[in-house]
Formats: sequence, C-alpha cells, structure tokens
Amino acid sequence: MAGLDSAQLRTLAAVVEEGSFEAAGRLLHVTPSAVSQRIKALEETVGQVLVRRQRPCQATEAGRPLLRLAGQLALLEREALADARGPLGGDPGRTRVAVVVNADSLATWFPAALARLPASPELSFDLRQDDQDHSAELLRAGAVMAAVTAQREPVQGCRVRPLGAMRYRALATPAAVRQWFPEGLTPTALAAAPVVVFDRKDRIQYRFLKALAGHDLDPPVHYVPSVPAFSAAIRLGLGWGMVPEQIADEDLDSGRCVDLAPGRVVDIPLYWQHWRLDSPVLTALTAAVGAVAAETLR
Repeated sequence: MAGLDSAQLRTLAAVVEEGSFEAAGRLLHVTPSAVSQRIKALEETVGQVLVRRQRPCQATEAGRPLLRLAGQLALLEREALADARGPLGGDPGRTRVAVVVNADSLATWFPAALARLPASPELSFDLRQDDQDHSAELLRAGAVMAAVTAQREPVQGCRVRPLGAMRYRALATPAAVRQWFPEGLTPTALAAAPVVVFDRKDRIQYRFLKALAGHDLDPPVHYVPSVPAFSAAIRLGLGWGMVPEQIADEDLDSGRCVDLAPGRVVDIPLYWQHWRLDSPVLTALTAAVGAVAAETLR
C-alpha cells in the first residue's frame, strides 16, 4: 500500500476547515480541480470516501483520523522548522491553535489561560464553542487539537487531565420568585415556572430540576444562546436559570438576583484533552490552562 502524501493531507485539512473545494483552493493557491484531484488520490490510497461533498464539506468517519494526522503533522512541521532555523532564520509560518471550549468557560476563565502564554506573533488562536458534553466530538473529528470537555475518558490519540468543576447556582429575580414560587420550590411550581436554557444541548437546568423534584420535569423554556444575553434574560425576569458562580456572584451581591435554592448547586467537572504529541505549543498551552483552572474552578 502506498504511503500517505503530505500535500494531500494538507488539502484534506483545508477542504474541511474552509468548507469547500473552492475555498481550499484559494487557501492553498491551487485550482479547485487540483484540490479535487488530491482528495481523489488520497481516497484511492485509503480505499475510503474521506470527504462528504456538501456545504460545508465535512470529513467522513474514515477521514477523521487523517484530518487529525494532517493537523498534527502541520504543527510538528512548523515547530521543527522554527527550531532548525533558529531565532534569525525567518518566519516559519503561523501556528494555528484550534481549541473547542464550552461557552461558560469561554466567557469566564479560559481567555486568561491564553493570556498566560508568552506573547508570540507566530501563534494564531482558533477558538470554537460547544457544550461541554459535546465538545470532545470536534477533538474526535480531528478539527481541533485540544478541548475543554466534560468527557473524562480520553479520545483516541489524546491525553486527558482534570481541571476542576464549574459550579452553577440557580438565579432568579426577587419578583420572579414571588410570582412563580410563592409557596416555595414545589414540583408544581417548578414545572410551571419558565426557565432560561442556553441551547438544546444544555442539560444543566434539567439536572437541577430532577435533583429537586426527584423526577424529570418539562417547564416552559426560553432558549438564549449567548452568555451575556442569558444572564440578562434572568435579570429581566424572563425566567430562572443556572449561572456560573463567577458571573452569579455580582448579581447576588447587587441584589438584582437571588439564589433560588441556597446550598443547592450543580458542579460540572471539566477536563482538558489534547493530542498526544510532544509539542512545545501544546505543552505551554496545557500548563497555562491547568494553572488558571486551578485558580478559578472548584
């Protein structure tokens, strides 16, 4: 069997990252026809369809390991080239650091980890956002090199380390509590009171409800897929919701909101998963993420 061609692997990565053969061609400075020929040649080598020809293009199950390999080779190649050239050897190209992070971490502690890295014009961050229960999927697909995730089991080809837990408190305005919970957090009131939920992947509010009521509930829901707008919706009385304590503390201290169930919290353990590579960039990023998480998370 023929070996894998590095140019074909780079082309596969470009097609998936850019979403189309045309955009990949512009990135690689070749024609869409040349992109198509490289992908077909790679598929013939592997004996599998590697790209779903749709908009945007996506890697198939067979293409995911090759996409991950393409990213790993690109990272190691740039780092090796920089080491070989030395400080006066010129620009080896920018290293794209692709990471998927849950929205609440992205809105609170994670940017501080990036700021801990030594300032470098060669680094380019590509942050993706997904729910912590689903963020490992992008890592599994080879689209990112690291993830903040709730998944404890390592993705194939990755290392995992615990970061700590993000604590959530149930917040509502005093007026909302008077309106919806005049007799306390009864199952009937919890089933009727509107709840603010980030998106359809967000299950934190439902975990809280089940812990209080002892069974699943199906209350009215407002979906608000933005961390600032989510908190604003609760402050404006649209409903109650689970807010990270880093954000909740200010609303509680000001009196704008109250803790719906003092002493009852939801802790979501978070983990850092990254490619199993001896890479200076990944090593530095992992150290920075671990240090900030230790200062911030439970």
